[in-house]
Amino acid sequence: MNQRSKLARLIVTAAIVCPTALFAQATRQYLSQPLITTIYTADPSAHVFNGKIYIYPSHDIDAGVPENDMGDHFAMRDYHILSMNSISGPVTDHGVALDIKNIPWAGRQLWAPDCAYKNGTYFLYFPVKDKNDVFRIGVATSKNPAGPFKAEPQPMKGSFSIDPAVFTDTDGKTYMYFGGIWGGQLQRWASGKYDANGSKTDLQKDNEPALSCKVVKLKANMKEFDGAVKDVVILDSTGKPFLGKDHDRRFFEGSWMHKYHGKYYFTYSTGDTHYLAYAIGDHPFGPFRYKGIFLKPVQGWTTHHSIVEFKGKWYLFYHDTQLSGKTHLRNIKVTPLTHRKDGSIAMIDPFK
Repeated sequence: MNQRSKLARLIVTAAIVCPTALFAQATRQYLSQPLITTIYTADPSAHVFNGKIYIYPSHDIDAGVPENDMGDHFAMRDYHILSMNSISGPVTDHGVALDIKNIPWAGRQLWAPDCAYKNGTYFLYFPVKDKNDVFRIGVATSKNPAGPFKAEPQPMKGSFSIDPAVFTDTDGKTYMYFGGIWGGQLQRWASGKYDANGSKTDLQKDNEPALSCKVVKLKANMKEFDGAVKDVVILDSTGKPFLGKDHDRRFFEGSWMHKYHGKYYFTYSTGDTHYLAYAIGDHPFGPFRYKGIFLKPVQGWTTHHSIVEFKGKWYLFYHDTQLSGKTHLRNIKVTPLTHRKDGSIAMIDPFK
């Protein structure tokens, strides 16, 4: 069965399970189509290794967990790594690269991962709740970008929250950006220690600066933090940080970093307002000046992405819920991304 036939079958199945999905399919024309239809995938972290594109996504499953604002229904249990020789070519699913049962300290929920390479080793970074239901970030290694990966026996010391995004600069130094509010638990670390009874959403201080994404330099072994975790400071056009009530612009989750013409582009999701936004700085640690949004809301509650250059062109990898119509059963996509001459990013509409 070819990809188009599989897509048609999944659309019909989704319509039976969720009739509203059928209406969406009939009335909306999507900018791009799912890269793979045999499994549900989300949160695509794309990298170019050995001349190929490797994608490190979440593997969505229907675990039968009731939907709630804390994201318990996102109950992923393993990772599949995908690869492509070309943007328009076929996608290879390399099978299970890491299973939660092989992570000694893990409890539940394998959320959005990322991968990096150094000195012959590939490092897969992943957030998962420990046995006390607290999100930590782990690392697993492999000699093959497609895995399988072997997890370290303990989470990275000093790690917390979700969505690790790892960026290696042109000078060889590597940085990790991480964090997410609401179900990502970042707000429960506001005091520097985890508060199990803390807020379920954000700081709940609308007129004070919003919570920030975190950034930390990694040691040469790529398994440890090198120095203190810092705030990713995003400033508005007047040089002030966003307030907690500014849901259209403040950080929520899903950070990414790419470098273009010597500038550092920090991109992220605004979460409950469903935008992808960007800010530009002169250093991996920032500060970053907010520039606007570059992806309008996709179908589905979450929006999560990566940006990669391949053969001289730039691409945005993202996800939506075209196949299922369900917020926790997503599918990854790709579309060209354009940097304008002034350095701004052209707006992308996920619908034609």
